[in-house]
Amino acid sequence: MRKRKIVVAVTGASGAIYAKLLLDKLVKLQNQIEAVGVVMSDNAKDVWQYELGHQDYQNYPFTFYAKSDFMAPFASGSAKYDTMIIVPCSMGTMGRIAAGISNDLTTRAADVILKERRKLILVARDTPLNLIHITNMKTVTEAGGIICPAIPSFYSKPQTIEEVALTVVNRIIDLAGLDDDTYRWGENQA
Repeated sequence: MRKRKIVVAVTGASGAIYAKLLLDKLVKLQNQIEAVGVVMSDNAKDVWQYELGHQDYQNYPFTFYAKSDFMAPFASGSAKYDTMIIVPCSMGTMGRIAAGISNDLTTRAADVILKERRKLILVARDTPLNLIHITNMKTVTEAGGIICPAIPSFYSKPQTIEEVALTVVNRIIDLAGLDDDTYRWGENQA
């Protein structure tokens, strides 16, 4: 299996637990990964601290890039990053991507992934949705992106907040094309 080159962008939307659990999973799946580049907005760092009570994002063994670092490898298609996951994805970030606005590293990298016809996964984290959000989701989908709302499932009978959030992260891992041993409908029923 070809190893993946993955960009993880974390925006300031609520849902830092999804970013944390995704980064945890990527650590465990490193044998399938060539590189992980991470970019976090200032708001993402604040939300992580507020919601999770720590700044452990600094402890992951991945390369972190400043939000304005247009010299990051995934700011160009030639670096061949094949997957970008924005988790959680704010509606503002989604709107800028849908409009083709590349005003920071996150939106530039998303533009690159779309133009190169690679995999862009936006883990939308807002509710309720207005027509602008829905239209932006449609635009990103028509451009080749995948909208994966942060909506948990319950058929695996999660018992903790982390287990509930993992139901979303496990879907992200599947969408990214990584192999993971996790609950599968119809296979794990007691």
